[in-house]
Amino acid sequence: MFHPGHQRDSFLAIVSFFSMFARAGCLPRVSWTGCRRMGNFTSSPSLSSTSCVQHVKEMVSQNCVVIFSKTTCPYCKMAKKVFNEIGATYKVIELDEHNDGRRMQEALAQMTGARTVPRVFINGNCIGGGSDTKQLHQQGKLLPLIQQCAPCCAAGSSDGSGSGQFEAVK
Repeated sequence: MFHPGHQRDSFLAIVSFFSMFARAGCLPRVSWTGCRRMGNFTSSPSLSSTSCVQHVKEMVSQNCVVIFSKTTCPYCKMAKKVFNEIGATYKVIELDEHNDGRRMQEALAQMTGARTVPRVFINGNCIGGGSDTKQLHQQGKLLPLIQQCAPCCAAGSSDGSGSGQFEAVK
């Protein structure tokens, strides 16, 4: 005789059986490379790790202040808030909205020694993360760093740089 609950119970038993082996490390992990990238999954070609490092270096050299961020990160919001409070012009690259966000984050880790976000750059130098940015501001050291920006970086451009403009560069 067929009982609807039997089918569900059998399914749960099979799932728990396989999960027991998976937790023990006995089953191979299956990964789908299409899920490894963050951001929106457009058909545009992705950057190689070398290209990501080059892209990060270009962004940092072309803008006085660059914040590599993620949209949901509270420390990223803290850093952006500090720059908004002082009226500084900055570029935001939201890694979780970027086609190559994961690779860019790996490039940042390679360049700065830290994988966490935000990674804040002023005048080509990484000053650290959100807490570091806030601390520099509280110590009165942030604004002088911004004022030392090279002339090529100090001039605001129309490509998303600006006080409070959050543009995910793609």
